[in-house]
Amino acid sequence: MKFIELTIHTTSEAEELVCDKLWEYTSYGVSVSNKNDVLELIEKRRNTWDYLEDGVTENLNSNVTLVKCYLDLDKKETLIPVIEKELFKLKENANGFIEFGTLETFSRIVDGDDWIDIWRKHYRPMDMGKVVIKPEWVDYTAKENQIVVTIDSNMAFGTGEHETTSMCIDYLSIIDLQGKSVIDIGTGSGILGITAVKLGAKKAVMTDIDEVAVKTAKHNAEINGVADKCLITLDNLLSGSDSVGDVVVANITADILIILSKDILSHLKSESKLILSGILREKASEVIETYLPLGFKLLKSESKGEWVALMMEKL
Repeated sequence: MKFIELTIHTTSEAEELVCDKLWEYTSYGVSVSNKNDVLELIEKRRNTWDYLEDGVTENLNSNVTLVKCYLDLDKKETLIPVIEKELFKLKENANGFIEFGTLETFSRIVDGDDWIDIWRKHYRPMDMGKVVIKPEWVDYTAKENQIVVTIDSNMAFGTGEHETTSMCIDYLSIIDLQGKSVIDIGTGSGILGITAVKLGAKKAVMTDIDEVAVKTAKHNAEINGVADKCLITLDNLLSGSDSVGDVVVANITADILIILSKDILSHLKSESKLILSGILREKASEVIETYLPLGFKLLKSESKGEWVALMMEKL
């Protein structure tokens, strides 16, 4: 089956927001490629490649990130202009807090079935110690004291592959969640809220502003057998909610975390833990400086690639 592959030129900072927007218009797949993907591939193949093609490393210092989505062939004339308009609206609404890049688009016809098959063959269970994230279509036998979280998704965000997600899972794994309530802001596929429940949390309140994300999160909660412990709603943060958590996790972007800092504060108990991710290295100090005066203590800071995740405690 043929598809339209639509490529968006954006930035690392805006890639998750662009991905979320593209998922409103496709159910076939969204992928991300940036300079770190190329660097990682080069490092892995350093001992097996005799040479690299010309141009491969030319733009490794560029902040350009390519986000791709796949659309029905007959939707090119109608959907692409709408997507472009929505992306520029996102950029305008950010008011300069987030750099979106050019948002230039390029489209071509591809064999989508081949792409999906390749992606599925590539995506394997990810062993994170106490937690294993596995795709729904792959069998996996858990080791002793290991919990398995099953995700049915074709996107890299929300599968555990992205550094921002895996660092959140690292933090959730070291917190005693037994009987605790967890709030997951910007839940995406639901991976973090579901992981928290399977690690012992009594409930997870999970919100997202994307209808596709909410639908996906509900499906994933069901296939993991935890739907009764997950309250998943279409909501901007927790507006109108009086939910208070023992642990709050927000994997969004640094600028949004800064804007929402006081709102997030109101949903935390004393001595509760706060996990913040989706933070580019150069923004980490700004996020820390925003939260510490609000009555938080920094417990841990972890970095993977160009991303940073923080664990704090409300005093």
